Amino acid sequence: MINVLFADDHEMVRIGVTSYLSAQPDIKVIAEADDGEKAVELALELRPDIILMDLVMKDMDGIEATKLIMEQWPNAKIIIVTSFLDDEKVYPALEAGATSYMLKTSKAEEIAKAIRATYQGQTVLEPEVTGKIMNRMRTPQVELHEQLTEREKEILLLLAQGKTNQEIADELFISLKTVKVHVSNLLGKLEVQDRTQAVIYAFKHHLVE
Repeated sequence: MINVLFADDHEMVRIGVTSYLSAQPDIKVIAEADDGEKAVELALELRPDIILMDLVMKDMDGIEATKLIMEQWPNAKIIIVTSFLDDEKVYPALEAGATSYMLKTSKAEEIAKAIRATYQGQTVLEPEVTGKIMNRMRTPQVELHEQLTEREKEILLLLAQGKTNQEIADELFISLKTVKVHVSNLLGKLEVQDRTQAVIYAFKHHLVE
């Protein structure tokens, strides 16, 4: 028997999928969770063969739950079953350690096939997900700082020197408001939260001495 833990915060989804899986001679749903925290707890306690993981759940989402499970149990086999195909869901889920990625629009029999294949060590991906991964592999990866304008690079250098916004404004002969806009833009492009993280990024990527 392939023991399965099913984590999804929609009760009707769990009922429908569990009903079908329970009718299979080789699959047994041994536990259900309606949030990420419970999924992590049950996964580490029961060590099921397969974990079906929803992405959007209350308290803790499926990506964070997947990360926590994989950190403590690297051999876990997690199949994402979700409604989302956007990049900010797909890639983080796979990077967190998910083995397979299915959509809730899939038929229950397709999910059962994915369970069997994943149990055997295969990776099962929706065709749309495979396409996204292939396109990403073909697209040259651009360093985040390559998106900065010359002025933003100039301001990043001054931030690394410990300059305040007002000092930067005085040195570059621009308004304080303009400096704040540039700082906000460069933080966004570098995907960091504050000036300190921007400076760390600059040193890490050898943008400043």
